[in-house]
Amino acid sequence: MTIQKSVAPASLAAQAMGWIDPVTKAVVPPIHMASTYQRDEDNAYRSGRIYGRADNPTFDQAEATLAALEGGAGALVFSSGMSAATACFLSLAPGDHVVAPKVMYWSLRNWLGGFATSWGLRIQFVDADRTDAIAAAVKPGVTRLVWLETPANPTWSVTDIAAAAEIAHKAGALLAVDSTVATPVLTRPIEHGADIVMHSATKYLNGHSDIIAGALVGARDDEHWAKLRMIRAQLGSILGQTEAWLLMRGMRTLFPRVQWACRSAETLAQKFAGHPMVEQVLYPGLPSFAGHAIAKKQMSGGFGGMLSVRVKGGERLAIATAARVELWKRATSLGGVESLIEHRASIEGPGTPCPPDLLRLSVGVEDAGDLYADLDQALRRAHNE
Repeated sequence: MTIQKSVAPASLAAQAMGWIDPVTKAVVPPIHMASTYQRDEDNAYRSGRIYGRADNPTFDQAEATLAALEGGAGALVFSSGMSAATACFLSLAPGDHVVAPKVMYWSLRNWLGGFATSWGLRIQFVDADRTDAIAAAVKPGVTRLVWLETPANPTWSVTDIAAAAEIAHKAGALLAVDSTVATPVLTRPIEHGADIVMHSATKYLNGHSDIIAGALVGARDDEHWAKLRMIRAQLGSILGQTEAWLLMRGMRTLFPRVQWACRSAETLAQKFAGHPMVEQVLYPGLPSFAGHAIAKKQMSGGFGGMLSVRVKGGERLAIATAARVELWKRATSLGGVESLIEHRASIEGPGTPCPPDLLRLSVGVEDAGDLYADLDQALRRAHNE
């Protein structure tokens, strides 16, 4: 049985579409390890499956659930967020023009400026929180893809998806949105005009820091979506069976995890906004944040579990603060149940737009009071020692 889509998205996620294993009646599906499938006696493949690199039954539930949550026509899971994102650009042709944000996931930005450019794509980076900058960069009939990330890592700038979609479509381009931080709990980009939604499923969708995965959701099952499916199969960018099962396991608790993180992040943002040792708090939920009005328009139920603090005293004291936390974990990544802190400029290196005094915070499901107390004592020790 499949739950009707008329129920709340939280119910769809919690019951994983209501699927029950038809053989055992188990409420949790099995992991299918097979790499190949037997033909019928007349040489047909009535099961619809031929070889494990193209698909696997373990993918089905995660893909169907994610497509339903995003309101898309279909979803594809990938071996990583990078493989999902790069598939979108590899679906283009050398010479195609692409508009992308200056502030975005750093590894993808480096890939666009390196491999994608050498391969022949023409990449133009813009201040994507300004729709006039997107409009000025788009070339009608030439631009093939506008790529957004909103909120954008690690300053959490926000882009008006609907306005960007109108600009892209008028020029004959597709709009793709990296919605890793917002998740379908807070924003459904397809409803705002996006053609493709990308997730680093390693993060909130899985939520337990125990897999690497990516996903794409398509607004339409069309020729371009078929090309993305082909790219995944031919490049072998497939998710492992166990990882696909763990992804679905994590997605069942997506809504309560994200909602909890949003509440805690907003509490922390408000408290640190007045902290004597914090220069600035970057969080879309603060009325003082530059993109707050747009975030309020296109995010529902919260403003995300990510925020950044700029530490008074610059880079040295920011790093010293991170060194003195006890509850927060000093680690790369985001969206897990454990709260993480990172001096982001050190990770991104030369050329980063990330301020050197910035600490990126991924808020987990711990008590918000404990998280505040720990970072507060770290700030005070760093400044006083």
